[in-house]
This record gives sequence, C-alpha cells and structure tokens, in this order.
Amino acid sequence: MDIKDLKVFQTIAKEESITKASRILYMTPQGISKIVKNLEAEMGCLLFTRNKAGMLLTESGKRFLEYADKDIADYYQVKKDILHIEQRQKKVVDLLSAYGIIRMVTPDCIAEFCRRYPDIEFHYREYPDLQTEHLFAENEGNVAFSIGEFDEELYHVVPLESFPVKMLVNEQDPLSKCESVTIEDLKDRPLYIESSQFTIYHMIMQKCKEVGFQPDIAFQTSGFSLCHKMVKANKGVSVTVDFVFDDMKESGMRLIPFSDGIYEWKACMITRKEEAENEAVQCFQQFIQEWIEKIKRGEIVR
Repeated sequence: MDIKDLKVFQTIAKEESITKASRILYMTPQGISKIVKNLEAEMGCLLFTRNKAGMLLTESGKRFLEYADKDIADYYQVKKDILHIEQRQKKVVDLLSAYGIIRMVTPDCIAEFCRRYPDIEFHYREYPDLQTEHLFAENEGNVAFSIGEFDEELYHVVPLESFPVKMLVNEQDPLSKCESVTIEDLKDRPLYIESSQFTIYHMIMQKCKEVGFQPDIAFQTSGFSLCHKMVKANKGVSVTVDFVFDDMKESGMRLIPFSDGIYEWKACMITRKEEAENEAVQCFQQFIQEWIEKIKRGEIVR
C-alpha cells in the first residue's frame, strides 16, 4: 500500500460511498474498488460492509482508519518540513497574502524586490484574511501578510500599516452630512460587506452585537470593489479604509469615521520563528519594512 491507497480508503470512509469518493478523487469507481480489494487482501480482513446504506467501516476498518489518518497526516507534515528546508537552502520566498495588502504595499514593491534580488525565487498566493491565516498555520508558505493580531509566541510579527475602518456612504445619503457615525447608524440599512472569510466582517458583526442588533447584510463579497459599486449606486452603505477608497477614485461617495470605538484594519507581516534561519525570508522582511517607511515619508506614492 502507499499514501495514494490510504487516501482513497480515507475518502471512502468519510463519504461512505465509492461513487462519491470517485468524484472527489477523479478516479473511476472500478479503480477505487480494486484498491479497496487489494487493501483488504493485504490486511487479511474486510474493511467495509457493503449494503444499501453505503460503505460502512467494519471494526477492523475503524482501526485501520486510525492508522491511515495518522500516516497521511505524518506524510504531508514531512513533505511540508522538507519543503521548508529546500526553500531555505535554495533561497525561496513563498508569500501568502490577504486580499488588499498588496494594493497597500503596491505591486511595484514586489516587482522591485524581484529585480533587486534575482537569485531569490519568489512565489505569491492571495486569499481572504482568515484563509491566509489558516494556511499559514498549516505550514503553507514561509511569509504571510494578513490582518489582525497574531500570537507572538508562535510568529515573528511586523506591523506594516494600520488604517481606521470607516463607513462608506453615497453623497445622497443623509449620513453624508455627518462628521462621524456610530455602529448604530448601520441599523436597518442595507450593508454591503466583505464575507465571513475577512476580519472586517467579524469586526463589524461584533460591534453590532455589542449594541444589540443584527445588521441588514444585503450582500457579502470577496473584495471591496463590489461594495464601492453598490454604494455608488446608492443601494446601501459599506465599510472600507482610506487607501482603498483613494485607489477607487470614485466620485459621489464619502468616507465617514466611527466615533464610538476603535475600528482598525491592521496589516502585519508574519513569519514563523523557525524561519529566522532563512536568509531569503530575512531579506524580504527587511525590504518590505524599508518600502513601507518610504511610503510613509512620501518617497513612494501608493
């Protein structure tokens, strides 16, 4: 047996169906059935009972699943550990970034880093905030950009920039005349907001919960652009940050600060403490910090 066989067995056990497992694994049912028969022959037992309810684990099958789960997890962990060793030796930066942060850091920053350090291999993937954090916690990548607070016992955390989260309204909305708003001004208003995979969603939901109401979420999206479009059409309100608003360059809308607490979009760069030995990662960290300082000093226009 090999890892592929164990993965097939694990999938059948979870789905309780060869047909469902075949769709997930992009294999034929016949191919999957053959692997099961080979495993049963090798182990000298029935791993599944087959009836109208589907493929159900026998007692021996349940014990074998414990082994399969552990062996599969160990295999993928070893692969990730070896990948990190290879990345360190080959000078690789593997960046995971939450949506929006490259817009803040600017694509020119990444292009300049690659130009200045051609001997460093650079990889980049972009996800919603919480997915980025989950993948990084699962040992994907060796550098991450994300939003929020992070465990400094696990990670080396470098704050990049923080921006106040503000309410975005159409100039025809009565709120556009206000100098500031509170979370209660969202009550009974259609709200366009990033989805639950983003920190900003949970921030707003928590603030609303604290004052005792559920916001009227008209639509959840994967980015700020749709929120801006719907507010421009005066379909409702949204929440965003200054640099995104400035990038959109849309007329007819206003950003209004909240006056009833701290609403902060805090971008950070995180690395695992064991990545301290990776010279390429160290170089990238230093370059990003210097770039952000140049933006703050006005030497680079975002």
